[in-house]
Amino acid sequence: MMELNFSYFPQLSTERLLLRSLQPSDANEIFALRSDDTINKYINRPKAKTIEDAEQFITKILNAIENNQSIWWAITLKTESTLAGGILLWNINKEKNEAEIGYELLPHYHGKGIAREAIEKVIEYGFDQMNLQSIVALVHKENIASVKLLEKNNFIFDADTESIEDKDMLMYKLTATNFDLQHNYSERTSE
Repeated sequence: MMELNFSYFPQLSTERLLLRSLQPSDANEIFALRSDDTINKYINRPKAKTIEDAEQFITKILNAIENNQSIWWAITLKTESTLAGGILLWNINKEKNEAEIGYELLPHYHGKGIAREAIEKVIEYGFDQMNLQSIVALVHKENIASVKLLEKNNFIFDADTESIEDKDMLMYKLTATNFDLQHNYSERTSE
C-alpha cells in the first residue's frame, strides 16, 4: 500500500507554468473559479456565493494536503503571480495505488494549452513520485473540450462506469504502463 507525505509541498514547474501551493491570498481567484457559470456548467458542486466561501474552500484544501488526503496545485504562469486555475490529485485509493485528477481554469486562460501543460506535469508527478498505478478522470459527457484534453494526454475511455452515480459522467483512465510507454516514446523521438 502506498504511503503519502505532502508535508513538504511539491512545487512543480514547466516551461511556462509554476504549480504552487494554494495561498489565502488566492481567495479572489478561487471565488471567480467557483462562482463562474462557464466553469461550473459541467461540475456538480455548489457555486461560491461569497468570498468567505472561497476562503473556506482554501482552508479545506490546505487541511486535506496537511492530512495527506489530496494534493491541489495553484496553476500560475511564470510571468504572472495570480492564480489561473487549479489542478489536483484526490480520491486517492491507497490499496489500488490510484488517484483521480481534476482541473479547472479561469475562462481567460482557456484555449492556450495551459491545462494540457499542467496535466502533463501532474501525471508525471503522480506516476514518478507518488508511484500511482493509475490516474482516473471523471468528465461530463457534454464537456467535449475536457474529453479531448484527456485523450491528448493518453487517457482512455473506461467503459466500466458502474461505480459512477451520475450517468452523465464518463470515466477516463491512464495507467502507469501506458504512461511509461508514451513517456519513453516521446523521449526517444525528441532526441
